[in-house]
Amino acid sequence: MAGVAEPQNRQSRPLPPSQARGPPPSPRPRFEPVDREKTCPLLLRVFTKVGSHHTKEDFAVRGKEPKKEVQIYTWKDATLRELTDLVKEVAPEARRRDAKLSFAFVYPDKNGRYVVRPVGMTHSYGNGRRLDDSKALADLSFQIGDYLDVAIL
Repeated sequence: MAGVAEPQNRQSRPLPPSQARGPPPSPRPRFEPVDREKTCPLLLRVFTKVGSHHTKEDFAVRGKEPKKEVQIYTWKDATLRELTDLVKEVAPEARRRDAKLSFAFVYPDKNGRYVVRPVGMTHSYGNGRRLDDSKALADLSFQIGDYLDVAIL
């Protein structure tokens, strides 16, 4: 039975990047894309405020959340640009040409106290390639049940 002789004293080393074979791996999203035809949407409670974000105290009492609320059915792959366009439909202040929208997730910490965590910013009239337009909720570690606070600046 014949075999292939292995070279002696040969150490295996990775090829330097310039000599690596094949194209570089494409960046993969951290989550699987959602089939919006087959996947049930989630309810996203969105609170808007002109000038700044709400404070964590504004969410401290369940049932007494801020008044300016929009309920949106969406999916975890929704981008901040998609959400910007939906907010513009219901908040006239967000339609200003120079308006910026700052997004923050609001959720309880391990002690049950609410946290307001900024996650991105968009321009009211963007081209989809600015700031955080293409970031999806799932990319930003959104959890079902989190609120979305939008400061219209």
